[in-house]
Amino acid sequence: MSPRIRPGRFKELGPLNWAVWRVLSTVAGTKDAHLFSTLGRTGGQFRGWLHYSGKLMPFGRLPRFESELVILRVAHLRECGYEWDHHTRLGRRAGITPEILQRILDGPEDPGWSPRHRAMLAAVDELVTTKDLGDESWAALAAHLDDRRMIEFCLLVAQYDGLATTIGVLRIERDF
Repeated sequence: MSPRIRPGRFKELGPLNWAVWRVLSTVAGTKDAHLFSTLGRTGGQFRGWLHYSGKLMPFGRLPRFESELVILRVAHLRECGYEWDHHTRLGRRAGITPEILQRILDGPEDPGWSPRHRAMLAAVDELVTTKDLGDESWAALAAHLDDRRMIEFCLLVAQYDGLATTIGVLRIERDF
């Protein structure tokens, strides 16, 4: 599919967002991170979104490894290849191995997960599919996370679920 809004360049992004896009593309390990060159067309809103997103990952209270588990599970459930590609690359730096990637695809039932990671992945599945967490799932997750991290967990899942929607609707092409 063709993108509904073409990635911007200097003219559409402006000097600040253009510079941010160049840096983020380099960090992402790609010549053109299409997500950033597309969302960058929104001016200051892009920078506000980056600040919010960055406060969840990589600067959130959840360990980076766990944030990547959550994001990759959301990407898989939402069938968002862009998120999957991007966070597979980022996840390697956080300790996500090919074996762990396969277990993420297999889901929370995989016997290799710790109780904490099983509770997290099961909560991701429930949040993405029902947009809620039942009392049993809440209690299972709360056995491992304090109140602040429970809130952050919900925000992280919702952020990447919503981002998958945006990527899909805008038909943002995968990076090459």
